[in-house]
Amino acid sequence: MPTYEYQCARNGRVVEVRHKMDDRVETWGELCERAGIGCGGTDPRAPVEKLISAGYIGSTGAGPAEAPCSAPACGGGMCGGGMCDLR
Repeated sequence: MPTYEYQCARNGRVVEVRHKMDDRVETWGELCERAGIGCGGTDPRAPVEKLISAGYIGSTGAGPAEAPCSAPACGGGMCGGGMCDLR
């Protein structure tokens, strides 16, 4: 499931959440609920904006900035930064 960052216009906070690509988060209250955090003193109806981010998609364990493993025995998979000890 992709990871997205949202910023609240009223308090300036940036919060990261995971959700389906077609889900929409439009308010601070919705964002806080998804993230499992309290709204604090910010109005739950305050608008939030989705920031551009390279979310993680997949289940290989490799992060979004990792390149495929170059070790021949690895098969070019995402080995999690050398976890396969073949580099």
